[in-house]
Amino acid sequence: MPLSLFKSRNFAGANLLTLLLYGALGGALYFVPFNLIQVQGYSPTAAGATLLPFSILMFVLSRWSGGLITRYGAKLPLTLGPLLVAVGYGLFAVPGIGGSYWTTFFPAVLALSIGMAITVAPLTTTVMGAVDVSYSGVASGVNNAVSRVAGLVAIAVLGIIMLGVFSGSLDTRSVPLGLPAPAQASLDADRVKLAEAQVPPGLSASQSAGVKESISQSFVEGFRAVMLIAAALAVGSGVCAFLLIDGKAARPSLVEQPADQLEPSGT
Repeated sequence: MPLSLFKSRNFAGANLLTLLLYGALGGALYFVPFNLIQVQGYSPTAAGATLLPFSILMFVLSRWSGGLITRYGAKLPLTLGPLLVAVGYGLFAVPGIGGSYWTTFFPAVLALSIGMAITVAPLTTTVMGAVDVSYSGVASGVNNAVSRVAGLVAIAVLGIIMLGVFSGSLDTRSVPLGLPAPAQASLDADRVKLAEAQVPPGLSASQSAGVKESISQSFVEGFRAVMLIAAALAVGSGVCAFLLIDGKAARPSLVEQPADQLEPSGT
């Protein structure tokens, strides 16, 4: 990989944007099914269907978003798109336990989907247009690698944060329950399972219900922390675009490629 590629301000800025935005995407969406299935009570099929609008909107809006770069340049969509993604993560942090999908998680999925749809094609076009045409394939490969690494690192880091917030909340909530020492030890050993932690045996009905509620509420608190961090990363990616990406139109040869050839790394 020629390191000289990073001399391009657009290329370096686009990859920094990718690192932050796809780190947020991979890290945040990793925890969504756990929340939906283990806490909200969705079936696996229903949990998978909750993100269906993401795929549909990405498909429908991809060619339109690719045209944004010829009309407005790269800076505007690569700034506004991640900011809308951040709004989506913020909305993910709002719901508690229960409620209709359409009033809890759907607004978040919708904002996230539109934000990513605005960002994806302009980002790929910017990456490939920032270097000489002979290096377009290398540039695309670098950007793809950045997005994959970002997601893996984010899952690891956000997983640590999730466990820390979950454990702290569970400790606070379990104290008033007055659990026997063996039950408390069992709960402590099981907390690494997060929302799948089991209620210790031998408790009264009220204590069992309290432990179960504490586990669910603690997971929600951890989930909110993860989503707010993802929102901050998305805002950071938009700031990177505003500061580092210029507003010039991309090469027409790239912009006119079919939408499926402009599908970004990481989606």
